[in-house]
Amino acid sequence: MCTMIAQQVKVNGSGKSGLDWFKLDQVSVSYDHPFNMPLEYTLNLDFTNQAGGPVARVAVELDAESARALVSSINAVLRNAEQGGYLEVG
Repeated sequence: MCTMIAQQVKVNGSGKSGLDWFKLDQVSVSYDHPFNMPLEYTLNLDFTNQAGGPVARVAVELDAESARALVSSINAVLRNAEQGGYLEVG
């Protein structure tokens, strides 16, 4: 059964698919059935450029342990960047 657990986040970034980079403006975050991983559920990240159509997309599927490790690592790196004076707190 699908969980229907999903959120969309507006972002400002870049993604790469093949040889080309493209602007990212949205990330869909869900915990539901994966397309590729052999698990019942995964954390799914779908980075997109809404105007670019289906080819302007980078999809990621992670098991829960990997997703939590990624969140922890992102927070640690941003904390270190802030403490080092490389990231302005706004």
